[in-house]
Amino acid sequence: MPLLNYTTTITAQKTVGEIMAILANHGAKAILMKYGETGEIEALSFQVNTIATGEMGIQLPINPDAVLKVMSRQRIPKKYQNRTQAIKVAWRIAETWIKAQSAIIETEMVSLEQIFLPYWITPSGKTLYDHLIDTKFQLGQGRED
Repeated sequence: MPLLNYTTTITAQKTVGEIMAILANHGAKAILMKYGETGEIEALSFQVNTIATGEMGIQLPINPDAVLKVMSRQRIPKKYQNRTQAIKVAWRIAETWIKAQSAIIETEMVSLEQIFLPYWITPSGKTLYDHLIDTKFQLGQGRED
């Protein structure tokens, strides 16, 4: 089965706008876009208030280079195998994922924290997942109260 959305013609900017609307409708208090050197949107972070943790910053997982590698490995037609298309596809996949996650949150099967926990931005500025990779998934000593 070929990669989801590999033929999309929707620009990254349009998709990011759609994602921002979904996030705003689900409680995002702030949204930050990070642009790369070529002017492409390369990251999107947002802030939400949660019952369990208070304010929580979240960075969405966008990786056009990984998408481009998959497109090549899956032998997607060459006309789609370029960085510009990979950026469009990466954002479209993220938008599809955000819609699905929002539906699961709306049903109250899970909380927002459960869905986005790996992407929580830690005080060091890394996502929780990246922090755990750096520490080989060791949670530390903890402390006794």
